[in-house]
Amino acid sequence: IPIKKPKRGKLTTDQQTYNAVHGALRCLGERANSLLKTTYKVLRRWLGCPQRIGDIVAAALVLLHHEHHRTT
Repeated sequence: IPIKKPKRGKLTTDQQTYNAVHGALRCLGERANSLLKTTYKVLRRWLGCPQRIGDIVAAALVLLHHEHHRTT
């Protein structure tokens, strides 16, 4: 969770750096999610067992990387 700026205050340099790193990592996660959902449309409407979705997403990531040499 990013650090919010206090009212009438400023974030320290460390807090600003933390927020920048947090934003960059979140961006990677959002991009990966977008690639998976656009490439494998079945992931958009998954109604199966919640415990299995992790294995299915991991397999989809391997296929995405292998077939298209794409990563996040």
